Amino acid sequence: MSSGKRRNPLGLSLPPTVNENSESGDGVADEAPSQAPIEDQLKKLGLTEPQKQRLNEWLQVKEGIQDLSEDMLRNEGELGHGNGGVVHKVMHKVKNVVMARKLVHLEVKPSVRQQIVKELSVLHKCNSPYIVGFYGAFIDNNDISICMEYMDGLSLDIVMKKAGRLPEKFVGRISVAVVRGLTYLKDEIKILHRDVKPSNMLVNSNGEIKLCDFGVSGMLIDSMANSFVGTRSYMAPERLTGSHYTIQSDIWSFGLSLIELLIGRYPVPAPTKAEYAQIFGLQESEIELADGRTDAPEYQTSNTPAAMAIFEMLDYIVNEPPPTLPKKVFSEETIAFLSKCVKKVPGERATLKALSTDPFFTKYADVDDHGEFAAFVTKTIDIPRPV
Repeated sequence: MSSGKRRNPLGLSLPPTVNENSESGDGVADEAPSQAPIEDQLKKLGLTEPQKQRLNEWLQVKEGIQDLSEDMLRNEGELGHGNGGVVHKVMHKVKNVVMARKLVHLEVKPSVRQQIVKELSVLHKCNSPYIVGFYGAFIDNNDISICMEYMDGLSLDIVMKKAGRLPEKFVGRISVAVVRGLTYLKDEIKILHRDVKPSNMLVNSNGEIKLCDFGVSGMLIDSMANSFVGTRSYMAPERLTGSHYTIQSDIWSFGLSLIELLIGRYPVPAPTKAEYAQIFGLQESEIELADGRTDAPEYQTSNTPAAMAIFEMLDYIVNEPPPTLPKKVFSEETIAFLSKCVKKVPGERATLKALSTDPFFTKYADVDDHGEFAAFVTKTIDIPRPV
């Protein structure tokens, strides 16, 4: 980014991400809440038989892995970079279990690292087919290792880069999984995600879609605060002007992420009619924006995400209309669902409960696609088939 474009006309600041007092369900969990036995939890979640079977199989594998340490793991290659850390594929040498290990380097006091591991222990209570499984965390010198379920389809931002953009029917499946994952975190674990974006939506060759990297450890987020620039671009407008975080802020990030998956690029600044015409192979005259505006605004000198300085992007999110989709390219159900997620005023956004009864959601909820999404992920990521 050009340094000459680093404008901050609103005087916006990069707000803190944690340690805020607000409505119930907004806080970071310091200790794992008491929960019913796993059988009762699974029954309450209303899972399908295949979901129950896969979750039970994973729990059995997890039970065989007690203590974790650096000596127990064999590095099998880098998977990507997360907030403040690098993620590797690793193999547990004794149990022959493949994991994803996120390595976070922190120059902090040992007591802080110990507290972070303690806060992360709440992840042991997350037993949902929509949340990435947690094996455990450990400290090695100044590094914290977070060992998680390995998802062989990687993250949706990688899938999108390889596929260009995702079909509406697949985004429908993703919306069901994410809404249910956010609902589980809020209702059962009593936390918000705080970092909803495509890179934190993981998929596998079974067609499962799971959330990861949510804000369970306030101290960890505080320690990595300077590395959260990527997260800022998915923050809701109210967060960028200093308001506290609520579930409505997660819903904004969710809606922005789905639009990104549908059009193949981060939707700020909003695509112009000319860009939409190019993306979908249409004439510009055929593009009609769903909210009735004549065209997306030409913003300063930057009209692509890559050309925008960070504060220019944040200024756009706060001041300009939210992104919208073109009519006729997408169904009315899709456009209506997403428009409810990206309302500028938090009180006007849909709640998780409202989204779970929306026609777009119910169209894809609990519908067997006969392995179509799983096949798409496998082909796109080129996952080797078992011999």
